[in-house]
Amino acid sequence: MLAYVATHLINHSLGLLSVEAMDGFLVRVYGVWASRPGTTTLYGAFAIHYCLALYALWRRRTLRMSAAEAAQLVLGFCIPFLLVEHVVSTRVADTWFHADFGYFVSVQAQYRVLTPWRGLNQLIVLLVAWTHAMIGLRYNLALRPWYPRWQPYLFAAALLLPTFSILGVFEGGSQVVAMTQDPAALTRLLAEHPHARPPEDVAYVMALTGLLRLGFMVSLIGVLLARIARWHWRRRKGIVRITYPSGRVVEVEPGVSVLEASRMAGIPHASVCGGRGRCSTCRIRVEGGRTDLPAPSADESRVLLRVGAPPDVRLACQLRPLTALAVTPLLPPGAQASDGFRRSDYLHGMEKEIAILFADIRSFTQLSEQRLPYDVVFLLNRYFAEMGHAVERAGGRIDKFIGDGVMALFGLDSDPARGCREAIVAARAMAERLTDLNRSLANDLPEPLRIGIGIHVGPAIVGEMGYGTAVSVTAIGDCVNTASRLETLTKSFGAQLVLSETVVERAGLALDEVPRHEIEIRGRVERLRILAFASALDLAYTG
Repeated sequence: MLAYVATHLINHSLGLLSVEAMDGFLVRVYGVWASRPGTTTLYGAFAIHYCLALYALWRRRTLRMSAAEAAQLVLGFCIPFLLVEHVVSTRVADTWFHADFGYFVSVQAQYRVLTPWRGLNQLIVLLVAWTHAMIGLRYNLALRPWYPRWQPYLFAAALLLPTFSILGVFEGGSQVVAMTQDPAALTRLLAEHPHARPPEDVAYVMALTGLLRLGFMVSLIGVLLARIARWHWRRRKGIVRITYPSGRVVEVEPGVSVLEASRMAGIPHASVCGGRGRCSTCRIRVEGGRTDLPAPSADESRVLLRVGAPPDVRLACQLRPLTALAVTPLLPPGAQASDGFRRSDYLHGMEKEIAILFADIRSFTQLSEQRLPYDVVFLLNRYFAEMGHAVERAGGRIDKFIGDGVMALFGLDSDPARGCREAIVAARAMAERLTDLNRSLANDLPEPLRIGIGIHVGPAIVGEMGYGTAVSVTAIGDCVNTASRLETLTKSFGAQLVLSETVVERAGLALDEVPRHEIEIRGRVERLRILAFASALDLAYTG
């Protein structure tokens, strides 16, 4: 069906060249679509598509949906009503009455000269069908990993084709109007492609058009009435209470999906694919390890396997509980399609041994008090950009920027030994980039910026934490506090870098000649051995 609409739009676009080009292209395309295989495929696809649309409308327990979903649904059901007269007056008339409607010149003359409103209707239905198709196509393609890269080009193509089609229709129509200014030429044109039919044939065509429109209307209204009847019947069987993390309880009839319950209650809930069970962004954690829920379908199981979801995670759009349950949405309402791809296990929350780096600018409070707010923001953004690049190029992940400080994690997707090596490489790179930054800002700073860096390794609880748009990957635990303490100790030792001995051992460095210091860490019984370096560049290690 998309190919059918696309060929029509391409045909119209050729009007920018000439009416003859439009006519020649239509002759070839018409031969394909008018053939028995083409006709069977086209009408069969339409019948299946329309029945699936009615079934999808029936399956919905609520008509609350996103603007894009609503637009696709409304436009889709408008297509048959807008298209039926054109189909009956051309294809059906061609087949039953042998009327020659296959040539574009005659159709242009009919639509632009004799009955312009029909030409406008034909153009509208093509645009409606194209928009409907593009919304559905985007829902599908948005889940592909390559889509963000190609999205601008695909959007341009989706916008330009109907634009060229509209321009082609008006340009081709202008040519036809010019051709038909001579009454004799118009008479000859219509004689070559006769449109006139006996009144009884015209009456039959119009009656058939009315019956088909009535059939589409009855089927649509029938589904809507059936939905109302089902709602009353379900309510008689009781209600299901779904509890959300905020403590809010939503009461719905049995068979309503969790995603539909969220929409009915106005609770923001991510769903990139529109509840089709494809993107996994609506996934939820079911509290209490429930085993009495409906088993996931094969399609849902496939999506959950794709993202590596644990047993207590389900798709909200597919889970239709019959008894009360408590759920927790796992992604923020504004989740993107990329969030539906397979994600690292630690994002769900786990204990993992990682390396943690803290860095902080020395005496930055005094420096900021002497500068305008704009200058402070500019300086911090330059500093954060340099430090962020150093961390990411080394293989680490910025956890957060805290005031004028930086917290970074290493070894999230590897082992602790590699994480320690990456953290040390990042520390050297940070020192190098700070030197370059000081050189470029020499005329703007009363004195060069100085930083302190502390690195430690140990077990931490890692996962996505936060609320709403403030969700991010972070780590908590004793080793995180220790790494922050080591960064603070750079002031006491007059050093730029302080490492715990464990980091050096895990990284496999031979630093026997470097003195060790034993320190006490608040909350720890055992003393911690550390190494201090006046400059991170003194640590002769490049990874």
